[in-house]
Amino acid sequence: MPVIAVDKPLHLTSHDVVNRARRARGTRRVGHTGTLDPLATGVLVLCVDDSTKVVQFMEHDSKDYLAWISLGAGTPTLDAEGPVDATAPVPALDPERVREVLAPFVGPQQQVPPQYSAIQVGGQRAYAVARSGGALELPARSIVIHALDLLGVYASVQDAPRTFDPQTWTPVDAGAAAGRTFTLPAPLGAFPTLLVRASVGSGTYLRSLARDVGAALGVPAHLGGLVRTRVGRYSLRDAVSVEDLPGATGIPDLAALDFPVIEADERLARELRQGKRPAHPAQGRHVVTLAGALVAVVDGDGAQLKVVRVWNDPA
Repeated sequence: MPVIAVDKPLHLTSHDVVNRARRARGTRRVGHTGTLDPLATGVLVLCVDDSTKVVQFMEHDSKDYLAWISLGAGTPTLDAEGPVDATAPVPALDPERVREVLAPFVGPQQQVPPQYSAIQVGGQRAYAVARSGGALELPARSIVIHALDLLGVYASVQDAPRTFDPQTWTPVDAGAAAGRTFTLPAPLGAFPTLLVRASVGSGTYLRSLARDVGAALGVPAHLGGLVRTRVGRYSLRDAVSVEDLPGATGIPDLAALDFPVIEADERLARELRQGKRPAHPAQGRHVVTLAGALVAVVDGDGAQLKVVRVWNDPA
């Protein structure tokens, strides 16, 4: 069964898209590999039927984004949902100075998640507590930001580009024939805005990054818009619309798993399916196949293989 990359529209939750996929595909067994906020658009990877077995191996995929960071106004949700609850004048922004501020955010670091998030503390969801007027003490989490490229500094999010070259995700003229134009949330005002192309590891909140970049510049900030352009090996260029879900072919489980492949013989496949730990020199996580069919995901220590997940013999 397929793994399908969907272009999530503005204002739908990830769960909304899962529910639409369930109806479109006629199955309850649909999962996704990483939540996308309602005010964000772009790649949401769905796993259908037996492909739900690969979700656990894709949740840690790196992700790429286009982020519009609006400065001088903060919001409780850290995005354009609002309302604005803090303002400050924004000093003149020199692009080189902004790049200097962004540079320390690249690499391993600690990040405090947003209060409006699905993180649980003591059995309570942070967003549920926040909506009732409270706040949880959310511990900082280890994340990795691989790259932050400043694409421009603009007087407002309204003035910032929304049309991009889908090969490089750099801005192009709005009328460009091959350009991809995005719809952003309604702006909360005319606030100076940074357009940033980001590549991040799993667990990174771009809303928190917007907050923290603003703090580094000495002003409140929020995420004025967000587009996810890649999840693992899935690009937004290849994503299907929600309307096209019924006939989407997607790709099979094996192609979705981004690990080295061990081609097994009958004996090795049988032993792995029996939960044994056969001798093998592989090190690290691998996919095991037999005649092109998925047998297992394994971890190797250089001496033997340990099954992480196994697939039954299709015969």
